[in-house]
Amino acid sequence: MITRPLDLAARLRTAPRGLDALFYVNVGALAVFFLVFGSRFVLAPGLAVDFVLPQVGAAAISARTTDLVIAVPASNLAVVEGAVLDFKSLGVWLRAHNGGPGSGRRLLVQASASLPTRDLAALYALAADAGLAGVLIATDRTVAQ
Repeated sequence: MITRPLDLAARLRTAPRGLDALFYVNVGALAVFFLVFGSRFVLAPGLAVDFVLPQVGAAAISARTTDLVIAVPASNLAVVEGAVLDFKSLGVWLRAHNGGPGSGRRLLVQASASLPTRDLAALYALAADAGLAGVLIATDRTVAQ
């Protein structure tokens, strides 16, 4: 910095020497921040991870009865009473087996672990269009280790 013409250097205060440890505190705080928030789920939430079929403990298992059961092994493919249907045909089948308005019937979906979330959302929409009261997703029990 050029201070000679007005002799500004003589009017400036000297830098304090007692704040040298604050530098190390800031570096430590940054390190803790990146350790805590540096997981791939926080900094990159859109990355795909290897999901498996959801598992629940014994305390979370409910005893709800279901009236209709379908298996969905792959995208846009449903197995219903021995028949293989695409989602368009599944919507027609669900409307035919919903039991009428206000029946309160529920649908159990045995989904594959590799089934995309958009297909689960499509199944929820098909069930709502058919007038079903709810949709349950089948899960595996956790294995005690």
